[in-house]
Amino acid sequence: MVRRMNDEENISAQALAEVASGASAGVSAEASAGVSAKAPVEVTPWLSSQVSSELTPQAPIEILPQAPIEVLVEELIQASSNQILENPAHIPDETPGERKAKHIRKRNPLRDVMEFIVIILMAVIITMLLRAFVIDNYEIPTGSMEPTIEINDRIFAEKLSYRFASPAPGDIVTFRDPVVKGRVLIKRCIAVGGQTINLKDGKVYVNGIELDEPYVHGKETLPLTGDLKISYPYRVPEGMIWVMGDNRTNSTDSRSFGPIPESELIGKALFRFLPLSRFGKIE
Repeated sequence: MVRRMNDEENISAQALAEVASGASAGVSAEASAGVSAKAPVEVTPWLSSQVSSELTPQAPIEILPQAPIEVLVEELIQASSNQILENPAHIPDETPGERKAKHIRKRNPLRDVMEFIVIILMAVIITMLLRAFVIDNYEIPTGSMEPTIEINDRIFAEKLSYRFASPAPGDIVTFRDPVVKGRVLIKRCIAVGGQTINLKDGKVYVNGIELDEPYVHGKETLPLTGDLKISYPYRVPEGMIWVMGDNRTNSTDSRSFGPIPESELIGKALFRFLPLSRFGKIE
């Protein structure tokens, strides 16, 4: 490569010399041909200096031996790695999955236990609030409502209806036992405040009209003897209800302890959830 550049420079110098000699020969030919004489053409010192400077041989260019391509690639990779480590901004962002996995790995076991306890406490509190103000479940221990509700049936009773309205005849209600403190009873509402109830010939009359009671399955309704002596017909006081069990021959109810204040009502029976073979609405 160096030899080629020197040859090209020698060719350029020869060309410039030929141009200069040609110019001188042309001037001499014109003079000899009889053309008016002109001042002789001289090569100016500037041209001479330019020619001499262009013809000056230059120092040879030193070509270093090239490194193998594998070495260059390795050095490039190493330089890129060093730049990434020195400048964290070039590190690519983590994907959402990587961040989530990293977060899971860093979870504190104690924190997990505390979260579990909080969830349990919240569930207990919500259950207590529901049972206190919305809905509750009961297991029936006696047969006073048979065959509508049987012994060991599990039922749900809601507690909202009677906060805003009075019970209606035919409702199955839960209420606080007026005789045994702390016990809850379940009976059917037969008459409400202002209505007159009468028991006659095994039948029930409300305001002089015999009730159609398919739920008693033909059993007679007879007066009961108890501490409270009730004479029939009996007018139910306002704000109170008259209740009786569907199993009229085996039920302690208003025939024994009198009418129940509406303020003692707890809820209205909705449906049976156990046993599953009898699952459904209670009517």
